[in-house]
Amino acid sequence: MTASRRQVLLLGGLGVMGASALSLPSTLVEAKSISRLADRDMPRPFQRAFTEAPILKETSTGIDPADGKTVNYYFLRETAGVASILPRLSTPILGYSGILKNKTELSNKAIFPGPTISLDQGTKAVVRISNQLPATHPTAGHLLSTSTHLHGSASLPQFDGYASDVTNTGFFKDYQYPNFQPARTLWYHDHGVHFTAQNAYSGLAGQYHMHDPIERKLLPQGNFDVALTISDAMFAANGALGYDDNTHSGLWGDVILVNGQPWPVMKVQKRIYRFRILNCSISRSLRPTLSTGDPLIIVGTDGGLVPVPQQVANYRHAGAERYEVLIDFRRYTTGQRIELRNLSNKNNVDYDFTNKIMAFDVVGDTVDTTDPTWNTVPTALVPSEAMSLKPAQATKTRHFRVKRDDVTNLWTIDSDTWQDVIASEYRRTIADVELDAVEIWEFENSSGGWFHPIHIHLIDFQILSRNGRPAFAHERGPKDVVYVGEGETVRLLMKFGPHRGRYMVHCHNLPHEDHDMMVQFSVGMKDFDGDPNHPIKAAPPQFGPGE
Repeated sequence: MTASRRQVLLLGGLGVMGASALSLPSTLVEAKSISRLADRDMPRPFQRAFTEAPILKETSTGIDPADGKTVNYYFLRETAGVASILPRLSTPILGYSGILKNKTELSNKAIFPGPTISLDQGTKAVVRISNQLPATHPTAGHLLSTSTHLHGSASLPQFDGYASDVTNTGFFKDYQYPNFQPARTLWYHDHGVHFTAQNAYSGLAGQYHMHDPIERKLLPQGNFDVALTISDAMFAANGALGYDDNTHSGLWGDVILVNGQPWPVMKVQKRIYRFRILNCSISRSLRPTLSTGDPLIIVGTDGGLVPVPQQVANYRHAGAERYEVLIDFRRYTTGQRIELRNLSNKNNVDYDFTNKIMAFDVVGDTVDTTDPTWNTVPTALVPSEAMSLKPAQATKTRHFRVKRDDVTNLWTIDSDTWQDVIASEYRRTIADVELDAVEIWEFENSSGGWFHPIHIHLIDFQILSRNGRPAFAHERGPKDVVYVGEGETVRLLMKFGPHRGRYMVHCHNLPHEDHDMMVQFSVGMKDFDGDPNHPIKAAPPQFGPGE
């Protein structure tokens, strides 16, 4: 259906105040635009060259005396900056800076997305996050305390980005990451309690790649292993980011960004490429497809490689999900343009150009045919622990309902919220599971109106079914986020470990998370008193810049 332009008041900063008492219908809504930019300032598709986020360089390397493993040390500064997104205007952002690959000095420029961290399985990492942001958000006014979550990592609770484990401006925290899991695409982002949506939307997000020997052998590497961080945004008249979450229902911008650039164009050789696609939007879901109708080949999901590659014409991609996709450009002619388009899904708000993501222009450069991945699509990849689990191994089935409370207007999981967790002094849980237990968790979304990307921290899971039917082809791999669509009940199979402690479950439509769709579970704990991995107290931030 088509609606008239929604009337909201975008202020001249990162925030928006408006007439957002708007209840969006359950079908897809289309409108011309939402940004308040003059026509000459509004970006158009395919006017910018594609760029990738730079690689973060380690500040030093050491050995962990406990196990003899290599440890890479990194430094990331959270800071305010300015981005060149629009044709004439500058856009204030919150972003990351650090020492970049092939550089020796710390960069002072905040960038979005943040620098990519790339390392091998078995190399541990200590990432120092220094909060050098303004004390309060430039427009919204909340304290800019942050909590960094490495999404997809089996981290100890005190290094997991627990929402209430915040680092205030002028402090830093050393996050320890074990990196023992199979190769996968992870990402880091702010998880600060009740303000994750605005902080992540403002730019606090970046990719993190873990490699292993099997993945390096089977899939494209280097220039042909390409990170795509996709997000959407709306803009105020002066070029600043607008923010309107429709009474905490979600934010849908009219500009699609790929690695911080609107609808870019990438030059590609006539060979197979691998794309690590992260939907970094705080609310918008995507349905990517190629303009040629040729297949997208799914080779990886959130938790690593799929057992068997899956060819799809399009697929449903919620916020925070990562899909590794092969695209075969060998069949195209020099000079041909192929678009990566967006078919969208229910309960998005779409505008003039949100049906486009980016474009590829095929060039006639000589292809290195000594690289066996240039023309090879593997017929099989690797099994994983999550995908090898069998339902008969489960010792318990738990059922959770996701909905909005009619009285409080808060988003809930089984009627619980993060406010309940805080009020309980972080003791309230929706489940207390044994270490190494295998369970089935069901999430029911029968309240109508909205989809919910549900993220379970610590573990990977297997999607058993959706409304009694098998998982979609694109999600037949290890996952940590599941798209729970309108009227859907999903069944997930998972093993809990390897750590004991408290971990979060939440909706990754981030305005839902902030208001207040987040709860926690515990693993292998009988009593929270004296918890050696207390998510807030075990590794508190330290004062100073940490440089």
